[in-house]
Amino acid sequence: MDARVAKGQWKLRIDDLDGPRVVKGSTDSICRILEAFGLTWDGAPFLQSSRFERYQSVLEYLMQQGRTYHCRCSRKDWQNHTVYPGTCRSSGHDEGRAIRFKTTLNTFQWQDLEQGRIEVNVGSDIGDFMLKNAHGIFSYQLASAVDDVDMGVTDVVRGADLMAVTAAHLMIQEAIGGDFIRYRHLPLALSNAGEKLSKATDAPAVEAKQASEVLQRAFLHLGLGTVDLDVPRRMLDVAIAKWPHRKTQ
Repeated sequence: MDARVAKGQWKLRIDDLDGPRVVKGSTDSICRILEAFGLTWDGAPFLQSSRFERYQSVLEYLMQQGRTYHCRCSRKDWQNHTVYPGTCRSSGHDEGRAIRFKTTLNTFQWQDLEQGRIEVNVGSDIGDFMLKNAHGIFSYQLASAVDDVDMGVTDVVRGADLMAVTAAHLMIQEAIGGDFIRYRHLPLALSNAGEKLSKATDAPAVEAKQASEVLQRAFLHLGLGTVDLDVPRRMLDVAIAKWPHRKTQ
């Protein structure tokens, strides 16, 4: 809706970085569900699994710029910390289990289109985050930040639980000279127990046959009021007309 109001394009990107964990047929399933909900993307789907050479080149650039370091720690080594405590930061290792981004700020700020001024405590909320793990898999932070730059993304709309991740993305994009991207973090949909609706909390998946009903509930959650039940595409057209026009910074 945000893309359509802005007369922009809405891109579909498949986060399939970790090959062994990708469920066979999942990409086709994602596309079918989106189509059933009347959500039509622009251009071909963008597969992260086809981008490994690009991620590696950006990683090497960051290494040359002194923005990374090798880490020999396992998750068990820092299990009592919320974020990685920087154990290997000044070790000078030439190799290690992983490669981390060396953060340089105490806080990171940006103006969010939904939440207003956001300030993230880098030390307590992010730490020196992973760029490539011990298994040679590129991190979500690195891959998504690079993709956004390369795809010419101007706006990202997502859940408010990802604001710390957004700070990491912005730091990477700044480090590689990417253009500024606007973010809008929306309130999460929660269960009756106050948990985020997600696979991690065993929330049931949406089904194509319930598309209109689910869209109606989503529009209410987003503060757009009641949209009468109809075929998904017509419901989306009504909701798009209610979507707030782009706020300026």
